[in-house]
Amino acid sequence: MKKRIFCLLIAVLCFTMLLTGCQDSKKPGTSKDGKDVKVGFVFIGTGNDAGYTYAHEQARKYVEEKLGVETIYQENVSDSDNSSIAVMQSLIDQGCNVIFANSFGFMEYVHEMAQEYPDVKFLHCSGYMDAENMLNYFGRIYQPRYLSGIVAGMKTETNKIGYVAAYPIPEVIRGINAFTLGVRSVNPDATVEVVWTSTWYDPATEKNAAIALLDNNCDVIAQHQDTTAPQQAAQERGKWAIGYNCDTSDIVPEAFLTAPVWNWAPYYADQVQKVIDGTWKSENYWGGMEDGIVDLAPLTKNAPEGAQAKVDEMKAKIINGEFDVFDGPIKDQSGKIRVPEGSSLTDEEKLSFDWFVEGVIGTLPEK
Repeated sequence: MKKRIFCLLIAVLCFTMLLTGCQDSKKPGTSKDGKDVKVGFVFIGTGNDAGYTYAHEQARKYVEEKLGVETIYQENVSDSDNSSIAVMQSLIDQGCNVIFANSFGFMEYVHEMAQEYPDVKFLHCSGYMDAENMLNYFGRIYQPRYLSGIVAGMKTETNKIGYVAAYPIPEVIRGINAFTLGVRSVNPDATVEVVWTSTWYDPATEKNAAIALLDNNCDVIAQHQDTTAPQQAAQERGKWAIGYNCDTSDIVPEAFLTAPVWNWAPYYADQVQKVIDGTWKSENYWGGMEDGIVDLAPLTKNAPEGAQAKVDEMKAKIINGEFDVFDGPIKDQSGKIRVPEGSSLTDEEKLSFDWFVEGVIGTLPEK
């Protein structure tokens, strides 16, 4: 009898442990409260653009593979009108409770949807509006832009470098300035000529802008665009290119020097994991090379002699906090000191750039 009772107790204990284990375990991609986490992505371009959206697409795949969550994405969404609202509504209707939107122009529409759907987490790239359920995220891409400027400044023979730029917003202006400061840190005689395209993704327009710069004796072409068209123009002319977003050395091997690049994957995975864990908060993010979210692509054989050593030196100083790209003294185009020696721009000032540094050839639209 005692043996039978003992066996019965063991069976009850095993059943209880099994039941408890079933209650504690949850399938991948399920939040702490038992809800499925489904992530939607609103992309301005396509995942095969070899540029900006490609970098975000790699992060989406990483989230799906690493965390086991279901993701949905919509490509080629315009950020110049309110069409992104319908896209976000569709994602929400399909069960998405986390939404990433990857272009500055989506900002106001994301904010509008965040007010309407307080239970959905919204993450917007590169803007400044937020809410209790909406944050902004970006990386200090100006840091590797400065490093790429060093490479360009050491490479140019004409001392004229071209820059194909999208829109005159602080993000783009900040990048042009950082690049130019990098150029002139090693070559004070060089200038950076800017052409505006008013596009993010338009290969024909961007290639024509690069051609115009090449026709004006620029022998290195840099860009803040989502296509490889400016780099292709440089290669066709036998000149040099600084890319953007991704390492495109395989696409333009004869021209490619290096590129400031994005790695969104760790940040995306971290944010989705926090939603799963129930610890997500609306905390705006602006990470640098020390976080790995931005970096410089490996220099190719086309890079000038001595560039790698200089890049390594300055990269280490930036990561270690010994140097900030916008440390003074910095002059504007008119020669006026904007950042005195011994001081540096604040993050707020960097985020609101509306002037060019000395060495930039180009103008900004009147306010």
